[in-house]
Amino acid sequence: MSHTRSLTSAASAATAPLAYPPGPRHRLRAVDRSEADRVVDLLPPGATWLPAPQHSLPTLPGQPPMVGYLVLVPAGPDDLQPPIAFAPQSVPQPPAATAAGDELVRIDAAQRTAEVDGRVLDLTYLEFELLAHLVTHPHRVHSRDQLVTTVWGYGHVGDGRTVDVHVARLRRKLGAAHRGAIQTVRRVGYKYAP
Repeated sequence: MSHTRSLTSAASAATAPLAYPPGPRHRLRAVDRSEADRVVDLLPPGATWLPAPQHSLPTLPGQPPMVGYLVLVPAGPDDLQPPIAFAPQSVPQPPAATAAGDELVRIDAAQRTAEVDGRVLDLTYLEFELLAHLVTHPHRVHSRDQLVTTVWGYGHVGDGRTVDVHVARLRRKLGAAHRGAIQTVRRVGYKYAP
C-alpha cells in the first residue's frame, strides 16, 4: 500500500502529498468498505452529492456496473461575478450586410436570405448554404464530393446522391424560369451559370 493514499480527513488530505504508482498512468482500484471514509465527511459545508446517471459511466465487459456520484458545491463569495450591465452604446454594431450574387439570385449572408427576381426563397439551412456556395463561385464546376465537404462538412457520412436531392429541391424553388441556372456537368457535378 505504499502507492496509495488514505483519505482520513479533509484537513490531512489538503496537506498530504500525493503518491501515485510509478507507471506512466494512474490506476484505480477497488477498495474494501473498511478502507473507505465516509464521503460526507470529505465534502465542504453545503455540498450535495447525487448518484451519477448510469449512461454517463463507463462500462467494462464482464464487470459489474460502476457507481459514480456528482458532487455539487455551492459557489463561494469569491466565485460570484456581479451582473454585467449592458449599455446600448457598448453593444458592437453588426457589420454591414454582405450581399453576393448577380442579377438573377441575390444572397444576403447576414440575413440568411436568398432572392430570385425580388422574391425571397424559403430555403432550409443546407439549401441556403449550397445555393450561397454555388452563387459565390459562378461558372465553376464543383464535384459532388467537393460540395459535400464544403457545404455539409468533413464529418458528413453520405454520398453524391445527397447533393443531387438538394440541387433538385433548389431548382424547384428557383422556379421554372430560373432552374436552368444550376447546370449539371455529367459525371462530375454542378455549376452555377446565370
